Amino acid sequence: MALSESSTDDLLVEQRGRIAIFTLNRPDRLNAISRDMLNELSAKMVEANRDPEIRCIVLTGAGKGFCSGLDLVEVNQGGIGSKDSKGSNRPKQLFDLRDAPVNVMWNIDTPVICALNGVAAGYGMDLSLLCDMRIAAESAKMAAITAKRNVVPESGGTWLLPRLIGWAKAAELYYRARTIDAAESLELGLVNTVVPDAELMDTALQWAEEIADNAPMAVQTTKRMMRMGLEESYDTAVDHLMVHLGLMFQSEDFQEGVKAFLERRKPDFTGR
Repeated sequence: MALSESSTDDLLVEQRGRIAIFTLNRPDRLNAISRDMLNELSAKMVEANRDPEIRCIVLTGAGKGFCSGLDLVEVNQGGIGSKDSKGSNRPKQLFDLRDAPVNVMWNIDTPVICALNGVAAGYGMDLSLLCDMRIAAESAKMAAITAKRNVVPESGGTWLLPRLIGWAKAAELYYRARTIDAAESLELGLVNTVVPDAELMDTALQWAEEIADNAPMAVQTTKRMMRMGLEESYDTAVDHLMVHLGLMFQSEDFQEGVKAFLERRKPDFTGR
C-alpha cells in the first residue's frame, strides 16, 4: 500500500518506505490551521494508522514555523467556529470531535514524531503535545498564548500539559501566556532533544527509522497500553498487558526476534 495524495495544498504528504511525513503547508501564515488542513490531517493520520507498512509518522511545518494556531482571519471571515448567517453562534446540534485531528492523533497506535521547526502556538502547541516525541530545532518555540486571545487550549492542552510538566509549570505557562524557547522547553521536558535547525529532519527521520526497525506490534501495543494506563489502575493495566503478551508470543515476529537474538543479527520484522 501507499498513502494517497493530499486533497489540499495545505498539507503535504510523503511516504519514505515505512515512514509517513506530513507537512503543514501554509508557510506565508506560519502554517495557521485552515479547515482544509484540519480535515486532511485527520484523514491522513487515519489512513497511515491503518496501513500496516507505515510504522512511524513525522509531523512538521513548512517554512519558518511549525504552526501558529487556528487561522483567526478565517474564523473572522466565517470559517472555523464562526457565527452562522443569522449572527448566532448557538450550536444547531451537539458537537462531535471524534474525527478532529486532536482526537485522531490521541487514539492512533502508530508512533508520531513532531519535528518542531519553529513556533508552535495555541492549536499548534496542542498538536505538538499530542505527538509521542518532540525533536526541536534550536529556533523552535512553544507559545502558550491562548489567554492573550480570550480562548483556551481547547485541543487537549489543558489535559496534556499538566501531565507532561506538572500542574504548577503548566499553570505558569498558560496563566502568564508565556512563550518559551527550545532550551527552556528541553529543561521542562516538553521536548526530547534540541538540534541545529539544519539537522532537524535528518534527526527526526533517523529516530523514525529506529522505531520502524522494531516489531510494529510491540511498539503499537506499548503506545496503546501507555495511553490506556493513564486512566487505569495498576492491576487493570497489568491484566491488559498479559492479554496482549499472550497473543504476541504466538506471532511470527516473536519467533523472528528470538531467532535473531540467538543468531546475533538484526531482526527482520514483518508485523505478523
